Amino acid sequence: MPGQKIMVNYARISRDFSALGVEPGQVVLLHSSLSSIGWVEGGEHTVVAALRESLGPHGTLAVPTGTSANSDTSPIYRAAVAGMSADEIAGHRSRMPAYAPASTPSNLMGVIAEHVRTLPGARRSAHPQTSFAAVGPHSAAIIDGHARDCLLGERSPLARLYEAGALVLLLGVGYDKCTAFHLAEYRYHPDPPRRSYRAVVDDGEGRAWCEFEDVHVDDSDFARLGADFERAVGVRCGPVGAARARLFPLTAAVDYAAAWFATNRAPHP
Repeated sequence: MPGQKIMVNYARISRDFSALGVEPGQVVLLHSSLSSIGWVEGGEHTVVAALRESLGPHGTLAVPTGTSANSDTSPIYRAAVAGMSADEIAGHRSRMPAYAPASTPSNLMGVIAEHVRTLPGARRSAHPQTSFAAVGPHSAAIIDGHARDCLLGERSPLARLYEAGALVLLLGVGYDKCTAFHLAEYRYHPDPPRRSYRAVVDDGEGRAWCEFEDVHVDDSDFARLGADFERAVGVRCGPVGAARARLFPLTAAVDYAAAWFATNRAPHP
């Protein structure tokens, strides 16, 4: 029947990953939507298991595990407090939990990424808003050292993934979810636009607010950028279950995006 979801099992997903170009030993940054794949036997557990099997024991899988709900400078916060009184906002802020890498759930990253975060042996970066999690032999090198005043730049896992020659796997999602493009926002101009950020943290002395300044990250043009990137550079595309998947080098995406931003974004004085 038109629009009916297909049933997908482990063997089908494994074959699709292999046909797409996922191979043993690779480092992969995954962005994903479970529902796009179809009715998956075993859900997110099956998808992650099949992908890790394709990567083998020497491969590493990384995912974004951001927590924008603990920030009062994020769109999710502004939506939550819209229409609240001053007292209600104060109460909401008092209940916002401090970021804890080992236990704070991600926001809006999808159930596949959240499953990776909770895997035995997975590591998660310390940033209170834009953390990443990774599992595999390169996870420590990718995750450790994520500076608080560097959401997605040179002192974040994205830069380590760039150095590792990682691949980006967009699984049932579009280029608007491609965090690799954010690294290019730090590189396309010697002084990119900046702004202030705030988040709730606990550095061992109890719950507290922290504030820092960093590049003003903006994904509003990522879909257009991604379409141009795919036409210009070439991307491996194929199905994983019912989902459209794309696999491409992170370095190529960042380098192309840096040049694209320099041409297509308004000059920064």
